Formats: sequence, C-alpha cells, structure tokens
Amino acid sequence: MSNLREIAALAGVSVATASRALKGQAGLAEATRARIVQLAAELGYDVARLRKSAVRRVCFLLHRQHSTLVANPFFSAVLQGVETACQDAGVVLTFLSIGPTDPLTELLALHQPDALLCAGYFEPEVLQRLSQRDLPMLLLDAWQQGVASVNPDHRQGGWLATRHLLQQGRKVAFLSGSLAHYSIRERAMGYRQALFDAGMLANPAWEPVLPAGVTVEDAVWQVSHQLLDQPQPPDAIFAYNDAAALLLLQVARQRGLRVPQDLAIVGFDDIAAASLAHPALSTVRVDKLRLGQRAVALLLQDEGMQQEVHPVTLVVRASSSEAGQ
Repeated sequence: MSNLREIAALAGVSVATASRALKGQAGLAEATRARIVQLAAELGYDVARLRKSAVRRVCFLLHRQHSTLVANPFFSAVLQGVETACQDAGVVLTFLSIGPTDPLTELLALHQPDALLCAGYFEPEVLQRLSQRDLPMLLLDAWQQGVASVNPDHRQGGWLATRHLLQQGRKVAFLSGSLAHYSIRERAMGYRQALFDAGMLANPAWEPVLPAGVTVEDAVWQVSHQLLDQPQPPDAIFAYNDAAALLLLQVARQRGLRVPQDLAIVGFDDIAAASLAHPALSTVRVDKLRLGQRAVALLLQDEGMQQEVHPVTLVVRASSSEAGQ
C-alpha cells in the first residue's frame, strides 16, 4: 500500500495538500482534489484511516544551537505554552534536540510522534527531511513557504523599537545575529523600515552581524566594541534579542558609558531577566505562552498551511528612556 508522501509526489503537491484533499478539507481547487483522490484510489491508499487519525503525540523539536531550554529563556517560556495546550488536549508531548547530522529517522522512531512542532531555526535540509514524513508539521518562530507556522510580528517589533529610539533624536544601530534566521531577518527589515520612514538611509557599518564560531558573549563583546570605536559611533543600539542587549549593558558599564544618557539600548523578547536588569531593559514583548498554545491548536486542527502572525508591544524601561516606565 502506498503512503501519503508517494501520493503527494505523484500529484505534484505537498504532503499537507494531499492530506487536506483526502480529508475533504476546504481551500483546494476541485481539479486538484479530484486528482489526488483518484491517485489514492488507484494506489489502494486507505483514506478512511487518514480521516479517523488523531494526534495523540506531539514532538517538540529544537535545534542544538539553541542550547538547553534552561539557557534559552525564550523557548523555555514558549514550551510552557505548548505543555499547557497539550495537557488540556490530552496529548503526550515529547522533546527532541537535533542538528543537521543527526539520524532523524531513528530519533523520531523512538518518539513515535503523530505531529511535529519545530521551534526556531533549522537548516533547510533538515526541514526538507522533516516535511517529507507523513506527519502534520508546524513551524514556531520560523517560516517557510508552504508550511504552517506561528510567529510574533518580528518586523513590526523591529520597527517599534527603532522608531522609539529615533523619536529621541538618537543615531540607531542594529546588532544582528545570523541572518539565516527568519526572525532576525524580519527584525532587521523593521529596523530599516523605521529608518526609511524617518527619511534616513541605513548605514551598513551600523548593522554588524555577530560572527559564528564563538560564544554569544564573546561575539557581542567583540562586535559592540568595534561598533562603538567607530569615528562616528551610534548612541543607541537595538539588539536582535534580550540576551544580546543584556550583554550590551555590561559592555556599556565596562566602557564607562551611562545608559541611557550616553547609550540607549533596546532588546527583543521581554524575557524575565529584562525587567530585573540594572537599568531595566527596554524591549519588544512577545506573548510566548500564547505562541506555544496557538502552535498546538493549529497542529491539532491540521488545517494545512495556516500561517499566523501575532502582534507585539514595545515596553519602554530605563535602558532607553530616563523617564522609564
């Protein structure tokens, strides 16, 4: 008996599209649906089994580069939302940390998931291997054409953070992580859009990307000193996440810079440590619990390629405004 992936390949559609067609779900051209149904019948595929199937086990996948959940407060908070939603739905949740060289087939066989929830960045080849399986799949804090996803509005957040600094007359730089990450690319786009809206041109020298192959601590230390040692340095930095922004506070102290008088700093994510920093860190708040809960809801619905974008809010604290909030 053929499997769903083979039917999708023969029909020239994605596995998700083939699944929707055979489940009788909306959103497909009738000609496409009819072709898929006919192929399934010719190949002896058990459509009734597919329609009756239910998600009982969800595997939460995280890239090894995100380190442990204890060391990554963003995904730790997201996972809390995922756990709550799975418990409410009576779904078993398992966790798997993977990299591009790991034996995915063997690892997933140990977990026996009915659906995959992929959080954060994964190499394209890893996503391709995962998407080839006959399983519902959703990306959380990531994006790929043709795959269901749930994201915060990264671009709007970048725009809000940058506009806040520009409105104070600041010269704003963007401290960037790897642009291979969808979330960071979108935040960079928001930064540039805010500059454009203010009638300003982006300065490539003020958009440094952290180097690979070293710790985040060393990378932020190296790049921030290079940025602030420029003949005409910025007096405000929007960092791609809170972890980098908190390290910038340390750099400012080491250089004898007053925050925010000499250097204003804004992060992204609003992790717990942001409000506890000294001075308290301005940041873009992401509802991490909500992201996790919505990811599970969409995954259990298995409605194909839904892509949700959730609003974010700017939280102004003492690191970017003497008034604070």
